[in-house]
Amino acid sequence: MNLRSSWVAETGQTREDTRLTQTPTTMINPVQVRSGILPGSYNGQWKVSGFWMTGASAMTATVSEGRAVIQGDISQGVYPVTLPAAEQVTFAAGSATYGRLDLVVLRVYDKLYDGGTRNEAVIEVIQGVPEAAPKLPAVPPRSLPLYQVLVPANASAGNGGIPWATSLTDLRTPVVAAGGIIPVEGQILPGPHPGAYIDSPNNQLQRWDGGKWVAYPEALGGIVPNSASTLQGSYVGQYRAVSDGTLQRWSGSAWAPAYPGPYFNDSIDAGYTLSTTYVNTLIERAENPMAVTFVAPSSRQAILTFGSRMELSLNSGTTGIASSAYMCVRITQGSTVVRDLDDELAAMASKSSSPTAAVSASTTQRLYNLTPGQTYTVTSYYRTSDANVRAWFDNSFIQVTPQY
Repeated sequence: MNLRSSWVAETGQTREDTRLTQTPTTMINPVQVRSGILPGSYNGQWKVSGFWMTGASAMTATVSEGRAVIQGDISQGVYPVTLPAAEQVTFAAGSATYGRLDLVVLRVYDKLYDGGTRNEAVIEVIQGVPEAAPKLPAVPPRSLPLYQVLVPANASAGNGGIPWATSLTDLRTPVVAAGGIIPVEGQILPGPHPGAYIDSPNNQLQRWDGGKWVAYPEALGGIVPNSASTLQGSYVGQYRAVSDGTLQRWSGSAWAPAYPGPYFNDSIDAGYTLSTTYVNTLIERAENPMAVTFVAPSSRQAILTFGSRMELSLNSGTTGIASSAYMCVRITQGSTVVRDLDDELAAMASKSSSPTAAVSASTTQRLYNLTPGQTYTVTSYYRTSDANVRAWFDNSFIQVTPQY
């Protein structure tokens, strides 16, 4: 039988039995765990302090103490290792022509699988090949990468050595007990199972949904903070804060403004009409027609405001005519007219019999029975009450404010 156990048989428990049944850290499949370093630091300031490496001399670095697990092949089990005190590693001098990339690893030698004579765990420098574009050497079996080190050409103890501040790349990967929250710095690896959690590099809690890491709300119904605003939503209806101070809502596929609007359009270009029926084009105005589109909210209501600076002027040779200027809007949904033009709904300015100075006129109305989520278009129209009187319109505007 292939089933393995620990501390059951009176005799015959092998090292392989123990490795296959102990050390339940972060899983990568039902049998194997992820190789990695156990998190923690002396003062609680850092997520991962184990096996931290710093330069000690020109060609020597110090690897600090720590604990880790190294997964072998599926039948070999996992090897727990501990470094109780710091240890130094030494790098070979650089090539005369090119730099190289060396790899510092935790490595387990097991003669049962290696075919050699060693049974031990070591910190080892795997030396790369000097090249114009150096590559990392291959990772040996049962090894956990710790650091990538760039060794420049001609680097040596007597020639400046390795510039530690710029040559080290941290490759350490943290692991925790099965089901624990994984602290992450640097590379973010795929989740071991749906429902796994990580504390991401930006200090945002994230959950693995089976295919990607998604932001987890700070509390039930919580708002994702701006510091994590690039992440996907966790559920439809979740809110996030963005840098401009507004809220957005997750639709299931994208973030969109939580409270769209107000929708606004205006024109400061003056124009006139001599038409006694409504037209949406004004003579001498370049911006024709003036319109605004909006999306109806779930309340089915919105506040509509429109207006203009109006002035009436007589054609040459015409006197003493009473007249009025009208601005109204037509509301459509696609090709369907939802609300048509009507003088009773217009903004209006009048004069009695002689030219009058310009006046500003506007009106505010409530729109009812809109279809939530549908897009509507509001287009401005204008007319004069007398074909001999020019109705001028300037500083015209339309604003729609959805009601939530």
